[in-house]
Amino acid sequence: MTSESGKQFLLSSSELAEGAFREASVEREGNPLWLVVTRHQGTPRAWLNVCPHAGRALNWAPNRFLTDEHGRLVCAAHGAVFEPADGACVAGPCQGASLRSIDLEEDAGEIHCAALDVV
Repeated sequence: MTSESGKQFLLSSSELAEGAFREASVEREGNPLWLVVTRHQGTPRAWLNVCPHAGRALNWAPNRFLTDEHGRLVCAAHGAVFEPADGACVAGPCQGASLRSIDLEEDAGEIHCAALDVV
């Protein structure tokens, strides 16, 4: 849902535990844009749910993501490993690349997509 300010609601703050990865979508030009959302060091972060290696979704099933022993996101298709702090790929076939970030805002117990500009 888009507010008057143009922000789109993603999920309630209580639905995003520290270190968890969740799938969410926003609308862009009338189409869904799928995101992976996490909370790292208390701050919600989001990226397009697209691996830079092969353009596939990072999850293996709806809202189901793999992580390694360090809590990093692992692409289910080819095993690329991404840092939750910044989306940088630190291992796997796209090492050195990064996930495309989406700006978020958290206020009054809700997490919103702050802007639809993909960085």
